[in-house]
Amino acid sequence: MRLENKVAIVVGGGQSPGETMGNGRATAVLFAREGAKVLVGDNRLESAEETAEMIRAEGGTAEAVHVDITDEASIEAMVSRCLALWDRIDVLHNNVGVSIAGGDAQITEITSEAFDRVVSINLKGMVLTCKHVIPVMRAQKSGSIVSISSIAAWNAYPLIGYKTTKQAVIAMTEQIAIQNAPHGVRANVILPGLMDTPMAVDTRVRELGKPREEIEAGRNARVPLRNRMGTGWDVAHAALFLASDEANFITGAALPVDGGEALNVG
Repeated sequence: MRLENKVAIVVGGGQSPGETMGNGRATAVLFAREGAKVLVGDNRLESAEETAEMIRAEGGTAEAVHVDITDEASIEAMVSRCLALWDRIDVLHNNVGVSIAGGDAQITEITSEAFDRVVSINLKGMVLTCKHVIPVMRAQKSGSIVSISSIAAWNAYPLIGYKTTKQAVIAMTEQIAIQNAPHGVRANVILPGLMDTPMAVDTRVRELGKPREEIEAGRNARVPLRNRMGTGWDVAHAALFLASDEANFITGAALPVDGGEALNVG
């Protein structure tokens, strides 16, 4: 019960269609198992409700809400809904991101519209969500923000929008951490590597028209640790640690959850 009596917002707590559990859904479920009341936000309300129902079926407390993180009014409504339900916000988990599904491409090929879309979802949305949650946490003199970047920020990822924005999420986290340390608000960032999640694998199956087995095999072969991708639960357990009081003296950290992939850089 590491999050007992705490309230958490998980942005991106639904997931795109696929065979496995996504990072956001796994994190929402794990937070609830550890005692948190969880507001599950997603741009697909039906998927957010599926996550909330999974939590309630296990005896946890959860509500689902639609949120479009490209729309500041929608973000404000999500934060207001959480406060109306439980009167505080102890944890903000930012789990949003898009790459090839948003039209991301190499720098010589990307369109202006696609780049704007990736930046709006991957970076601007997190900035605006933090903008509206941080005042609540400052008033409480406590709070933990955990954002999801990617090991793509550090390695030779070929698509410009995703790499640029995920590196920016690290800078955003560092800035939030130092500016809010006097208020007792912590901010840390997780860098997942090659994960077996619907966004990472099933999206590529659809976009590239290849069998899932082929996509899985190619990604597994690039992971140093056991030649096997991680799962949404690996990210969720890292997020739980950073969100909990066990990480009370940790802020501004960038934590790779990548099976050693970053060690191959250089």
